[in-house]
Amino acid sequence: MMMGGSSYAPGSQQVAVISPQFCVGYPVDLTIVRKLITLSEGSFGVTDVNGNIMFRVKGKLFSLRDRRVLYDLAGNPLITFHQKMLSAHRRWVVFRGESTDSKDLLFSVKKSSLLQMKTKLDVFLASNPKEELCDFRIEGSWFERSCVIYAGNSSNIIAQMHRKHSAQSILLGKDTFGVTVYPNVDYAFIVALVVILEEINEDRSGED
Repeated sequence: MMMGGSSYAPGSQQVAVISPQFCVGYPVDLTIVRKLITLSEGSFGVTDVNGNIMFRVKGKLFSLRDRRVLYDLAGNPLITFHQKMLSAHRRWVVFRGESTDSKDLLFSVKKSSLLQMKTKLDVFLASNPKEELCDFRIEGSWFERSCVIYAGNSSNIIAQMHRKHSAQSILLGKDTFGVTVYPNVDYAFIVALVVILEEINEDRSGED
C-alpha cells in the first residue's frame, strides 16, 4: 500500500520510502564508514562489497540543528535530516532533497523511551501523524553495533547491522560497520536510519 508517497508492505513486496530505485530483488551488503576526524568529503561514506562509493553523508557546517544531507553517487541530495529542537525523545526528522519544509517530510525517528539499556528506536512515516503504532523499529545493542530493523511491530526483519573489526580502521580513525539490507527494501532508507542511529547514540548529553 502507499503511505504519503512511500510504499510499504511486509514480506517480499517492496518497501520504498526514499525511492523505488533503491529497491532490488536480492540482499544488499553495504559497508558504512564513519570518519572520526571529519574531512570535507563528509562524515560518513557508504560502499558496496567491492568498495565502490554509493552514498556520502555531509554535515552542514555551522548550521543549526546538526543538519545532515545524504548524497547519491552523482552528488545529488536525496534527503536532509536534523534533530528536532526541544525534543524530549531525541527525534530526528527527514525531508526529501535539501528541503526542510513540512510538506516534504518523509519520516521521523525517535527513541521509544528516554531511559534505555538497549537501543530501541521507533520510525514513523509522514503519513502516520498520530503515531499510535510505528511503521518501522530498530532494536539491538549499539555498543556492539548489533542492531536489527523490523517492519512495524512485527517480527519481519528488513535489515541487520554488525560491526566490522579492523585494525586498519582503528589506525585510520574510522568506525566501520556492515549492513545487510533484505530484498526489495529501500537501501537508501536503511542507510539513513543507520546514520541517525549513530547520531543519536553518539550524543549522550542532555536528556539521557
